[in-house]
Amino acid sequence: MERRILIIDDDRSMCEVLEAELRLRGFELTATMSPEEALRLLADDDFGIVLTDINMHGMSGVDLCRQIVENREDLPVVVMTAYGSMEAAVAAIRAGAYDFVTKPFEMDDIALTIERALKHRALREEVKRLRRVVVDQQKFDDILGTSAAIQKMYDLVTRVAETETTLLITGESGTGKELVAKALHQGSPRKDGPFVAINCAAMPENLLESELFGHTKGAFTDARNARPGLFLKASRGTLFLDEIGEMPAGMQAKLLRALQERTVRPVGGDQEQPFDARIIAATNRDLETEVEERRFREDLFYRINVVRIHVPPLRARGGDILLLAKHFLQKYQPAGAQRVVGIRSAAADKLLSYPWPGTVRELQNCIERAVALTQFDHIGPDDLPERVRDFKPSRITVESSDPSELLSMEEVERRYILRVLDAVGGNKTLAAQVLGFDRRTLYRKLDRCREAQSTKKEASSPHTTGPSSSF
Repeated sequence: MERRILIIDDDRSMCEVLEAELRLRGFELTATMSPEEALRLLADDDFGIVLTDINMHGMSGVDLCRQIVENREDLPVVVMTAYGSMEAAVAAIRAGAYDFVTKPFEMDDIALTIERALKHRALREEVKRLRRVVVDQQKFDDILGTSAAIQKMYDLVTRVAETETTLLITGESGTGKELVAKALHQGSPRKDGPFVAINCAAMPENLLESELFGHTKGAFTDARNARPGLFLKASRGTLFLDEIGEMPAGMQAKLLRALQERTVRPVGGDQEQPFDARIIAATNRDLETEVEERRFREDLFYRINVVRIHVPPLRARGGDILLLAKHFLQKYQPAGAQRVVGIRSAAADKLLSYPWPGTVRELQNCIERAVALTQFDHIGPDDLPERVRDFKPSRITVESSDPSELLSMEEVERRYILRVLDAVGGNKTLAAQVLGFDRRTLYRKLDRCREAQSTKKEASSPHTTGPSSSF
C-alpha cells in the first residue's frame, strides 16, 4: 500500500509517461483517465497516494480532491496544474490536497513531492497509533505495558469488559490482578456502580460469610444491627473476590449456591435476597490442580471460570520492565525536583536479565531504593539491590565442544521443565500446555525429577559442605 500510486489524468500520454518514469523509481502505478473510475478504484482498493490532474473533462480535479478527502482523510492527494493556474492550485489545497506541482515539471521533483507526501501519511498514521495507545492506557488505568504478552491481555479485557460474563483472573501475587479487575469494571456498563473488593484469604470462614452475605440483628454476639453483605453493597456494580483459591470448603458451597441462584441469605436470616452484581474472581493458585487434589470444588471452578484472563508475570513482559522502571523513577523523585533523570544501560541490562520473582512490587521497591541511594543523575548497577546486581541467569549449554560442559538429556529436560514452571508461576496446567504434555505426563516427570534428586542427595558424601542443587 505504501508505494502504490493512483494516477488520474485524461491525457493518455501523460499517464504513460508518469507510469514509466515512476516505476523506475520503485513505485507501483495504477492509471485511469476517468475521475469516476478513480473513485471506484479507491472504494475497492488501497493506495498510498493519489496524483491527479486539475483540469479534466466531466469532474474537475478540485471536486475529485474534495470527494477523496471527505471519504479518506488519511489519503494524501497531489494535484498537477498548468503553469499560471495558481487559482486552481489554491482551490485544490483548500479542498484538502496535500500539495501541487506545476506542468511542465521535472520527474525528480514530482518523485520528491510524492516521497514527502508518503512520509507525511506515515507520520499521521503513527500519531493515530500513539493516540490509540494513550486511550488504551487510560482505559487500563495504572496497568502500563506495550509487550506482546500484556497487549494480548489488553485485547481480551477489552472484548469481555462490556459483557456480564463471570471472570476468573489468574496470575502470581503482585502482577496486578486487582488492577485488571478495576479496568474490567471501568470498561463495563456497570462503571457508574460500586467496585467492591474482598480478600477471601484474609478472613476466617464465619466472618467471611457475614461479610459476603450480611447478617441479621442478633445473628451472633456482636450483631447489634442488621448489616447488608458485599453482594448487596455491590448492587449494579462489580464484586471482586480476590484469592478465591484460599476460600474454606464450607464457604465454597455457600458461594456456589449464591452464584447459581443469584440470591444470598444473610447469616441468621430465613429470607433470600436477590443481588445484581457482576462477579470477578482472582487467584494465584493453579485451580485445576486444587480441584484435582480436592481442595477446591469442581462445580464452583466451572461456575467462575467462564472466561479466564491470565496476567503475565513481569519476567514474561520484556521491555515493559524498563517502561515500568522509568515510571517508578518519576514517581519517587524528591518533591519539587528531578534529581535522577534516567537509568544507565548497564543497570538496564541487569533489570532485564533478573527474573523478578516478586513481580511488579519487587521492581517498584528496587527503583524506589535506587532513587533514594544513588549519588548520580542516572541509576547505575551499584544502585541496585545485590540480588539484582549479582544475578546470573542459568543457561543450558548446547554448542560447547567440551564434554564436561554438556548435560544428559534427562538433566536438560529437568532444567527446562523447571524453567517453564517458573515462567508460568507454577501453574502446572499452563506449563503442560507450553511443554506439549498432558497433565498426567507432567506430574509423572516431576515425580521422576524428585526421585532422581533424592537419590542424588543420598549418594552424595556426608562430608560435602557445599550447597547441592535442589528441585
